[in-house]
Amino acid sequence: MNTYRNRPDAIRALVQEDRVHRDLYLSEEVFALEQQHFFANTWNYLGHASEVPNAGDYRAQDIAGRPLMMVRQADGGIRVFYNRCAHKGTQLVSDERGNAGKFFRCPYHAWTYKLDGTPLAIPIKGGYEGTRLRECESGQGLVALKHVAVYRDFVFVRLGDAGPGFEAYFGEVLQAIDNMVDRSPEGRLTLAGGAMRNVIHCNWKMYLENINDTVHPMSTHESATAAANALWQGRAADEPKPMAMEQILPFGSGYDFFDRMGGRVFAHGHSVLGVNFSIHSNYASLPAYEQAMREAHGAERAADILQRSPQNSVFFPSLSVKGSPQAIRVIRPLAADRTLVEAWAFRAAGAPELLFERAMSYNRLVFSPMSVVAHDDVHLFESMQKGLRGEGNEWVSLHRDYKAGEFDVPTQTTNGTNELLMRNQFRAWAEFMTLDMVEAAL
Repeated sequence: MNTYRNRPDAIRALVQEDRVHRDLYLSEEVFALEQQHFFANTWNYLGHASEVPNAGDYRAQDIAGRPLMMVRQADGGIRVFYNRCAHKGTQLVSDERGNAGKFFRCPYHAWTYKLDGTPLAIPIKGGYEGTRLRECESGQGLVALKHVAVYRDFVFVRLGDAGPGFEAYFGEVLQAIDNMVDRSPEGRLTLAGGAMRNVIHCNWKMYLENINDTVHPMSTHESATAAANALWQGRAADEPKPMAMEQILPFGSGYDFFDRMGGRVFAHGHSVLGVNFSIHSNYASLPAYEQAMREAHGAERAADILQRSPQNSVFFPSLSVKGSPQAIRVIRPLAADRTLVEAWAFRAAGAPELLFERAMSYNRLVFSPMSVVAHDDVHLFESMQKGLRGEGNEWVSLHRDYKAGEFDVPTQTTNGTNELLMRNQFRAWAEFMTLDMVEAAL
């Protein structure tokens, strides 16, 4: 049944000011339309330049069902191609990452391409004399994405031609990447330690909105924080904490703490949670590192960088950034009820190894499916995915702290428990889902 295809009004009706319809999470038709429209119209995180340091290095990644590969060029630049041979469509690379040398060679019929995608050689070339191959798309080489942006080594792509340009799309939220990169006295990050991957049987929007949900930790993670508190009780307030304790104990800080941390929303679904402080604000100081930061950036700028430790900065719809610890999560939708979440850690050039250890520790402690935190979330996400099929109520509430006309100002600061941060995501979803959708003729 065609409920939503070529019906932008029906799509927009799924998102109301203070609630959203369950089809946003359950409908396979809606997910198929997201693949076609929404993810084509938004800027999505592809990878990090440090993953392809040398000429010929590639990183393969699917986005919205399209196979892509990020390739380091001979001149040091980065280009992104569709991972398919121009001949029969065979994927040129099947590994997640590697080095192609000076050219790509199709494993099927040995058509080869330069690193910039132009054709290099074709077996039995004489058989194509007098044919239309030169005029055909197949004779032009690999198809490069037109919309690629590399910002402080973070690589983003937009698959379609609709939608705003990179700077206009992200705007002020790019400062969260600046804050993360500038924590390196040399202004350079490198992905390290590999990815921690978790496939969750839930819709991707459940995971993304939970990143801005500050009310759930006290109940969802009650057992984890209770266990940590039991182990740490009776210790002196100024006693240095082991890294795991330093990272887990703040999860039980209480509603008032999370409300006072504050949040900020931006146009196009982006947000920063923890604009005043966060659970990451009180890590042990590192005097030598702080001095190196002052020498690199100046005292005022160094203080500004180090004092800002937001809980999460969301680059809607695919990336969540933590400046401290220096970790990111990447959301990769696979189906209406299946989402791949990747957690990555960065090593900051010129910074002590402890910063990288914090990022790795936090990812293991909080994002690993075997951690004392993530299994709580995963259980509830999958429970929500099943529970929403219950009849009698087709809507998901986003009423908390709702105020009429709240989106008259696209960029604004609010309290940390306000569901405005989630409502902002769904508003953007409706906008970009229907941006290039043409109403079917009656």
